[in-house]
Amino acid sequence: MRISARADYAVRAALMLAAAPEGVLVSSESIATAEEIPASFLEGILTSLRRAGIAESRRGANGGFRLARDAASVSIADVVRAVDGPLVFVRDSRPSDLEYTGTSTGLLDVWVALRASVRSVLEETTLAAVVGGDLPEHVRLLADDPSAWRSPDARG
Repeated sequence: MRISARADYAVRAALMLAAAPEGVLVSSESIATAEEIPASFLEGILTSLRRAGIAESRRGANGGFRLARDAASVSIADVVRAVDGPLVFVRDSRPSDLEYTGTSTGLLDVWVALRASVRSVLEETTLAAVVGGDLPEHVRLLADDPSAWRSPDARG
């Protein structure tokens, strides 16, 4: 699975909104600068987050963006889906829409299990959990495993 730059930037922008004091608007310029996100790219991301009901905006001299919902009710999956669509696709199809025959029949179970695994991490991890450093236990256990930090081909 590959996380796109758009999804990475969107999550980072949403985390900045989640970290802001309640009711405080955050300018797109301050997000772009703090997170080193190209401003023109960020505008499209913030528009997608607004359309998905994750962020809201106000125009004007004192304008900016803020979360439209409580950070504890916005999952990382919500943000990724807002900018990239479904979490796991195989050849532009949902795993549950695929059919395999012959020796590949069991592969469908692998793709569905992958989707379930990704969902268990991204849907159960909220913006508030990341900002507060309080990840769900199963996510923390995965991240604390030293082997998770190494590529399979890495030595040592």
